[in-house]
Order: sequence, then structure tokens, then C-alpha cells
Amino acid sequence: MKAMILSAGRGERMRPLSDTLPKPLLEVRGKPLIVHHLERLAHNGFTEVIINIAHLGHMIPDTLGSGAEWGLHITYSDEQSTGALESAGGIVNALPLLGETFVVINGDIWCDYEVTPHYQLKQYLAHLILVPNPPQHLEGDFALVNGHVTNQGTQQWTFSGIGYYRRELFKNLTPAPLPLAPLLREAAANRRVSGMLYEGVWHDVGTPARLKALRS
Repeated sequence: MKAMILSAGRGERMRPLSDTLPKPLLEVRGKPLIVHHLERLAHNGFTEVIINIAHLGHMIPDTLGSGAEWGLHITYSDEQSTGALESAGGIVNALPLLGETFVVINGDIWCDYEVTPHYQLKQYLAHLILVPNPPQHLEGDFALVNGHVTNQGTQQWTFSGIGYYRRELFKNLTPAPLPLAPLLREAAANRRVSGMLYEGVWHDVGTPARLKALRS
């Protein structure tokens, strides 16, 4: 299984820091956020990683190179000419580089969830890692009922930005700006999305204040 790290976003909420550096290159505990992801992926047995780039995109391959430093092979999915295609659009654009199933990780999160290259989706189109709702997102995104992700439920949890996907979820789509949530909600309504609640370390590093708190 290949892994994809979403790294193309402009990072409006992270301005002014993101004016001169892509969010995934912002440092936490001595190294860029994206390097923490690469280290964990390599440790867990991944060998091939796709990274999409747009805003200040040249800085990411300039920093990471081929991935050999971590025992990985990095391929860059370039969105610089079109502008960032959002989460689903970026995945669709990278589909020629991905396999039948793959894992996608948001490049601007900090967590210790252990992704695995051996996850089996079975009959599902996606498997989402959900987390307890952080202070900035108390309403959550999805409910979890007996291992199924649902759109309605008494307790809503937050989507972590980590998910395993089947290529079929993105069929008949062409590269264009497209959010991921509508695709997931449609699949969840058809009981085609599984999930789990992860209660370990997880932070959405979306603003300078959250970055400062994580660094402290």
C-alpha cells in the first residue's frame, strides 16, 4: 500500500507563517511536520509516498528530495500550475500514482496514530480515523455506530485527516477543486465507510496559536 500526504493547501489560517513556508514544513520539536509523518511511515513499513504540492510547492521537494534519507521513495503530484485542488481533487489528480487502496494523511496534523500498509478495507470504500472533538471543533464531523461511520448520531467525532481509501470512491471524477467531505458523506449514507475512534495524541496544527501551543 502507498501513502499520500496532502501538502498543497495555501494555509490561510496559518498566515503570516504560511506566506513564506508551506504549512507541512513548519517545524515542531526540531523538524518539519511532514518529516514526522515520513519517519512514522518508514517505521511502519511503507516504502512509497506521494506528496501533492502547490503553494510554494518547490520548497517541499527542495527540502525532502527523493525520500532516500528515510528509506522511502517520494513522488510529487504537482498542482502548481492549476493551484491547490483541495483534498479530493488532489487525490484524484494523484490516482495514476496510487494503487487500488491507499492511505492519505493531512500534512498539517501532529499525531502518534500508527498507520499500517496492511489494512484491508474489505467491502468498504473508506476507513476513517476519528478523534475526540478539539476545542475549535466541538460539533464534530461524523458519528460512529458499531464500526460504521454515519452522518447522524448522538455523539459526533472529528475526522482526524487520516483515512484509508479504495480507488472506487473517486471513480468518474476528474482533477478539479473538490472537497473530500461530500464524497465521504455519500459513501457513509450507503454504509460504505468504516471507522474507529483514536484517543491518542492528535493535534490539528491549523493556526499560529495552535502551532505555538504545540511547540511549548
